[in-house]
Amino acid sequence: MRTPLTLAVAQPLCVPHEVAANVAAHAAAVRAADARVVLFPELSLTGYDLDAPSLDVADARLAPLVEACADTGALALAGAPVGDGAGSAYIGVLAVDGAGVRVAYRKMFLGGVEPRRFVAGGGPAVVAVDGWRLGLAVCRDTGVREHARRTVALGVDVYAAGVLEAPADAAVPEARARRVAADHGVWVATASFAGPSGSRYPQTAGGSGVWRPDGTPVLRTGAGPGEVGRATLR
Repeated sequence: MRTPLTLAVAQPLCVPHEVAANVAAHAAAVRAADARVVLFPELSLTGYDLDAPSLDVADARLAPLVEACADTGALALAGAPVGDGAGSAYIGVLAVDGAGVRVAYRKMFLGGVEPRRFVAGGGPAVVAVDGWRLGLAVCRDTGVREHARRTVALGVDVYAAGVLEAPADAAVPEARARRVAADHGVWVATASFAGPSGSRYPQTAGGSGVWRPDGTPVLRTGAGPGEVGRATLR
């Protein structure tokens, strides 16, 4: 029998381009969450400024987040622009634990002006934690049924997404989460940016959440930056 999974959704205040300050906010959220997995929004480590440099997994500025994960036994799933060493850039999800940092997923379905800077990721991805399988998604991925279908086909228990929405679109993440749960019978967790996030988003919607496989909500955070919500999945 697998153990219950404690999962937190966090929406830390972001300072655009200031990776060290954002890492500190992420580390504080991990320490406050008291959770095995802590999920963060899209591009959470840089903010939604598409000219922010790609973040290398060996960047020394990530050390405080690695340390926080080591101290708490957490896995953090944080958003950042990442490169491939060959000149291409992606909107990525970093998996951070006490052992270090790796690129766990690259956003497959880009939106708006994102293709001017970024390349679409090649396929879905899963991270395994204590017998649970978490399928990863970033923002627009959640609105594309093919993404959920292909991800769930890998045998996932949780569909975990980092997103960013303007306040006018605050209802979008929940509608998509409920649809994924209804279509596939899996837990859904969404970490949604709150507060400002770069020049394109002077304000964002917040409202992170976790939904059961039947689509009912377990928790919802508010619209303010700095909030962390925690749920136990069984």
